[in-house]
Amino acid sequence: MRITQARPFFVAAIAALAVSAGLMGASRPADAQFMMRMTHMPLARGPMTHGPIAGARVNRRLPGNLGGGRTARIPPSYHPKLHAHPIDRDIVTNDCGGDRRHYRRDRCGGTRHHGGVGVVGLPANSGGGAAVVQQGGGGGGGAGNRVQRSPQDFVPDEVITEFRPNTSRLAIAQLARRFNLTQLETQRFDLIGGTFYRWRIGGRRTVPALTNALRGQNIIAAVQPNHLFVLQDEMVPSATAMHGDPAQYVLSKLEVEQAHQLATGKNILLAVIDTAIDGNHPDLAHSIVKNFNALGGKADPQPHGTEMAGAIAAHGKLLGIAPGVELLAARAFDNAPRKARGTSFDIFKCLEWATDNGARVINMSFAGPADPTLHRMVAAAYAKDIVLIAAAGNKGPDAAPAYPGADPDVIAVTATDADDRPFKLANHGKYIAVAAPGVDILAVAPDASYQTTTGTSVAAAHVSGIAALLLQRDPALKPAQIRAILTATAKPLGMAAQHDELGAGLVDAYAAVMAPQIKAAGGGEGREQATR
Repeated sequence: MRITQARPFFVAAIAALAVSAGLMGASRPADAQFMMRMTHMPLARGPMTHGPIAGARVNRRLPGNLGGGRTARIPPSYHPKLHAHPIDRDIVTNDCGGDRRHYRRDRCGGTRHHGGVGVVGLPANSGGGAAVVQQGGGGGGGAGNRVQRSPQDFVPDEVITEFRPNTSRLAIAQLARRFNLTQLETQRFDLIGGTFYRWRIGGRRTVPALTNALRGQNIIAAVQPNHLFVLQDEMVPSATAMHGDPAQYVLSKLEVEQAHQLATGKNILLAVIDTAIDGNHPDLAHSIVKNFNALGGKADPQPHGTEMAGAIAAHGKLLGIAPGVELLAARAFDNAPRKARGTSFDIFKCLEWATDNGARVINMSFAGPADPTLHRMVAAAYAKDIVLIAAAGNKGPDAAPAYPGADPDVIAVTATDADDRPFKLANHGKYIAVAAPGVDILAVAPDASYQTTTGTSVAAAHVSGIAALLLQRDPALKPAQIRAILTATAKPLGMAAQHDELGAGLVDAYAAVMAPQIKAAGGGEGREQATR
């Protein structure tokens, strides 16, 4: 009899458990908004039948570097229980490794995970210093399980600081011990009147966590990650090249040879911040007047830097936009084939060196995140009447603005093809000033070779060459005047609504050097003066 009376209770209990498990298992894609790594939660690989997330549905994780294991969906109603779990902010770290010169090139995004099971459904403010990456694919079906990881845009174990004036060495040493920092290098940048320290982070503290902590220290004037910047092109080898090669459509498109009847960029110092350049290439003979290696070590010539130098200054089988310039070759990027990267600190050093050595134009065919110190450096160079030109970026129409191109003191250049169509992978944005040829461009390459290149990198180099022509014609021109001439003489492309895509239009070298604003210095400078 007592057993019969107890039966309804057991049936109700079992039904309640089934409903609870069903609710957990039926979580919608919209419930899974964020993914983070956890260090303590003992999540089993088998069915989840116990603990605060009992009944959660487990999905096999999609391929990719997501830490292996499976993904558990956690409905929002269970967030409080997860918040109560003892997460150690100093132990939870992002999973990017690598030393200071060889960085992991997969998509490292600071996502947190627990050994075998990732936890999906945590709100954005649930973590410590490491970034919490929003999950994409909010649609139905399997797309809701796909995690979009942002590529890490800084060195994973480094930070840059600037201290307030009159900070003692003792105070700096005490701060370094307190935060487990190892000093890697220190440099004074007179361009902006500051001394900067580059540190390696010890322990497992993340870059975002450390920068947030250091901002609260009284002796810190500025702190930031050591950002990573990438070059903006794609390369294809080409067996031969000759003057007038159809792949050099840039010459006719920009009326370069007509412009050379008036100027070749003769004696204009133009800095190229890039990889190491092959100055022994016959098309670049005697073009480089000074070299600087911000990275130290061996500087083997690389394709990208050599291509940019050739687009500007070639004077052999191929012809550059300004064959008479004097190049200042500043190496800020490593030797990794096709994936060369440069750091904020090394780019700072190159900018300082270029300004110290009298550069009138600085070509920056790379792109990366917004960097506060780089902004200061660029503004200071602009104040010295240096023309700054950069690639618009190759991450596509929906990408965020790319820097330094998006800086207001920089002329950002996008790319077009032989038919004046926009390069499909170019960034869009109001920061884009002009367009230049940048698709299937025949370029010089190391070891006396040639190849074709595509991207906003080489488009920027073409515009840097035109800036040099303008400065030879009128050395008194200011950066703002050069921007105005380039945009006023550009050929409009597309509709007015496409300004975010193509800027003022396709630059024209001949129209630019003939602009009425120019007060020509000494008349025409025939192309023969580019002969070396």
